[in-house]
Amino acid sequence: MNKITKYNCLNFGSSNVMNDIIGNTNTEFVLLTTNDIEWVDNGLERMVQTMEALPQTAMLYSDCWKDGVLTPTADYQKGSVRDDFNFGSAMLLRSSALKEISLPELKYAALYFLRLHLSINYDITRLNEPLYMVSENDTRLSGAKNFDYVNPRNREVQIEMEHAFTLYAKRINAFLQPSFRSIDLKEGSFECEASVVIPVRNRERTIEDAVRSVFRQQTQFAFNILVVDNHSTDNTSAILENLAKEDSRLIHIIPESHTLGIGGCWNRAIDDTRCGRFAVQLDSDDLYEDEHVLQTIVDAFYEQNCGMLVGSYTITDGNMNPIPPGLIDHREWTDENGRNNALRINGLGAPRAFFTPLLRSIHFPNTSYGEDYAMGLRISREYRIGRIYKSLYLCRRWEGNSDAALSVERVNANNAYKDKLRTIELAARKHKNINNL
Repeated sequence: MNKITKYNCLNFGSSNVMNDIIGNTNTEFVLLTTNDIEWVDNGLERMVQTMEALPQTAMLYSDCWKDGVLTPTADYQKGSVRDDFNFGSAMLLRSSALKEISLPELKYAALYFLRLHLSINYDITRLNEPLYMVSENDTRLSGAKNFDYVNPRNREVQIEMEHAFTLYAKRINAFLQPSFRSIDLKEGSFECEASVVIPVRNRERTIEDAVRSVFRQQTQFAFNILVVDNHSTDNTSAILENLAKEDSRLIHIIPESHTLGIGGCWNRAIDDTRCGRFAVQLDSDDLYEDEHVLQTIVDAFYEQNCGMLVGSYTITDGNMNPIPPGLIDHREWTDENGRNNALRINGLGAPRAFFTPLLRSIHFPNTSYGEDYAMGLRISREYRIGRIYKSLYLCRRWEGNSDAALSVERVNANNAYKDKLRTIELAARKHKNINNL
């Protein structure tokens, strides 16, 4: 087809490469492929015809066959601003739209920068048809891919991706300056200073280790443990009943509702009158690294005057042996730009802790994925999120983790939900900036 100029490259991240492509292209469309692909029937023709029918679309991508398996991509929306959005291996771009954008000097983020800025005035469209075949290059399970964006080896890439996103956020007036609402951490009256919140369902293998890591905490204040047992059908409930008899600080809550996700379980805990001033996360798979975690977290709240606090954790196998990438400390977070960059990445870290009155004024969405990210984005819109960069938490990766081996469809659905959260948050931040003028 003489309407297209074709380029194949593993990485279109360099401004030099992209500027050469744009400058040397005299055709209506540019086809970028990041893998060796084989078109299905009239797949390329179908892609071009679709672009011609959609003059407002500047970028088109499709589903594909991957090693003989139909592999869908996800729909693009205004909040699809994460840099790891999966467009598949073939992207058709409108040359005239590309030529409208001036690229800064970038080594890794040029294509990311381009598609963000294309999305301001044009549509990015998914054609949900499998138009080509390709082989899978990354055969890892979903759980093994979760931490790529915080791998220290990728730090230089992440810094540049953050820069690209920051320029975009400023252009669309969604960038938030580093000014935060003050917060009175002495507000309210509480029976205890901190509550560890553990939502759980069917974790007989790990729940006792998690709870005992809380029992071992040494603090200068009173604390309790609110375990919301979401109608477990294995031996989890019996284990918790025995632990509660052993130590009265464990409060075993079985909600009346059978419709709660993890977020709903959190709401059940924070609305309980026994919840402490600070609500501190612990997943039922995991455990605190030593006996000083709670004291460290509460001290950091007062030192940093924040509405939410995020620590660091170490990835281990099921037997608590460290495995790559090891320490996850999210050092990309800064007071100056953390709450903007939070829209680019897929998570904020762990363990998470919250000022309970603030949680009660917002509440978590009743989902079992992304509920913590939703809360983090909402809090960061107005309040400082504090950080602790030493490891507080052992995060065990084992075959029973809820994200260990998700299907492509499930991964897409999870990502689409977080993209929706970003869509909402970008709109809210634009509105905030307009009202502050």
